[in-house]
Amino acid sequence: MQGEGSERSMTRRDLLRMIGLSAGGAAMYQAMNRLGFAADSPYQGPPALQGAPRGTSVLILGAGLAGMVAAYELRRAGYTVQVLEYNHRPGGRNWTLRGGDTYTELGGDTQHCQFERGLYFNPGPWRIPYHHRGLLDYCKKLGVPLEPFVQVNYNAYLHGADAFGGKPQRYRTINADYRGHVAELLAKATRQSQLDAAVSKDDQALLLDSLRQWGALDQNYAYAAGATASNRRGYDKPPGGGLSAKPVDSRPLQLHDVLDSRLWSNLTEGETYEFQTTLFQPVGGMGKIGEAFGRELEAVIRYNAKVTAIQQDEHGVTAVYEDARHPGRSMKARGDWCICTLPLSILSQIPMNVGASMAAAIGAVPYAATVKIGLQFKRRFWEEDEDIYGGITATDLPINTISYPSNDFNSSGKGVLLGGYLWGLNAYQFTAMTPGERIRRAVAYGSQIHPQYKAEFENGMAVAWHRVPFTMGCFAAWSDEMRAKHYQNLCQVDGRIALAGEHASYLPAWQEGAVTSALDVVGRIHQRIVAGASA
Repeated sequence: MQGEGSERSMTRRDLLRMIGLSAGGAAMYQAMNRLGFAADSPYQGPPALQGAPRGTSVLILGAGLAGMVAAYELRRAGYTVQVLEYNHRPGGRNWTLRGGDTYTELGGDTQHCQFERGLYFNPGPWRIPYHHRGLLDYCKKLGVPLEPFVQVNYNAYLHGADAFGGKPQRYRTINADYRGHVAELLAKATRQSQLDAAVSKDDQALLLDSLRQWGALDQNYAYAAGATASNRRGYDKPPGGGLSAKPVDSRPLQLHDVLDSRLWSNLTEGETYEFQTTLFQPVGGMGKIGEAFGRELEAVIRYNAKVTAIQQDEHGVTAVYEDARHPGRSMKARGDWCICTLPLSILSQIPMNVGASMAAAIGAVPYAATVKIGLQFKRRFWEEDEDIYGGITATDLPINTISYPSNDFNSSGKGVLLGGYLWGLNAYQFTAMTPGERIRRAVAYGSQIHPQYKAEFENGMAVAWHRVPFTMGCFAAWSDEMRAKHYQNLCQVDGRIALAGEHASYLPAWQEGAVTSALDVVGRIHQRIVAGASA
């Protein structure tokens, strides 16, 4: 019982929690919630902005999703809006590379995308959770069609360079064998009456029934070769028709081998809140969202505008900018108010007269290093040879992730997959390479999982986010300590300037963070403007 000595018996809640942990998801969810990744979207529709004073202007810096959501809603409310954008296109990190596109990174390396017509690669965001209601709502308003994004594919692979001799294992195999062995151990403990003090006899009977079903155990509560286990982990020879129809059961891996492989560490990703089904992607690439916003706001966005200074006074805000293609001549844009959505990694380098608290917050937040690599192959061998339609293969190789396209299934011709999504030290190492070397390494590493790589590979694109000129990093890498010290100061309206973007949200790295941040700022600035006009 609790409170009696330093030890306590297992309660029913503890037991169920243990089962949940073995199934995956609980511990990862807690960790992601602590980091701010698992927060639910607060979106309940755009704010009501009635009573905008006639002629009031708002200058918006950045035509990423935060800037364009702000411009969309403010213009709809009757404000005069102008947007300055560094790139020649809308969207910011909402970006799709297609055949014919050209991209030059910091340092001068230029890549010319050679993907076949209709194929693409998303260097930035690539999936939308079902509960990111704000982004989904704007897709609906703007007429951006969506299709399912396959996060978990039981026929994709889990791979460890030192596990099983480097041979990739099907996700379903590791998942079934891990669950099966854990269920057998729990069933054994239950049948040996080791849980009598914590679980009633009736609950023990129900628990045993549930473990048999959950772990694919046989009638003796053992996880062993047979039809029940094969129906989870797959067959050595699947059932068919005719004289050769009889299936051949597969043999489960031993518990020690499953545990020692550490491949089980990848079983929970599809169970964490952000990656639970259903996820979506825009038809034709994530950049379709930014492009749709761009068409809607075509009259108010000035492209190729590199902001070099931001100055506010008691009457308004002036942004100094130059043509990003032909720098040297300064121009100015002015608004009564300003919403700045530039990434903090860029904004921290631009002179701006805000208070010390906001300035400290802007300079305090580092940006994550990530690298994404898109590879085009002569054919969709992952489908034709290995029956993998969408989903993700996880590996402990530096490339970390291979994601198979969730569109155009079973089509003939060429295909593009995500050949690497790198984090941490591996991302820094790849960032130091030329784009061509990043691609060569991705092909070499991927060949350890898919031997077809080398013969089928044609071309690729590699984007290292610390070398992307308009962000110099992938997303704001907040810590709990930094949030406690700086987040409130970052989100305040400072004079006539307010900030918005994924960095000003508890959904860092997600487009929903940019959307909800923009709507929050728009609502607060509108209230301040209306209050000032009526004073």
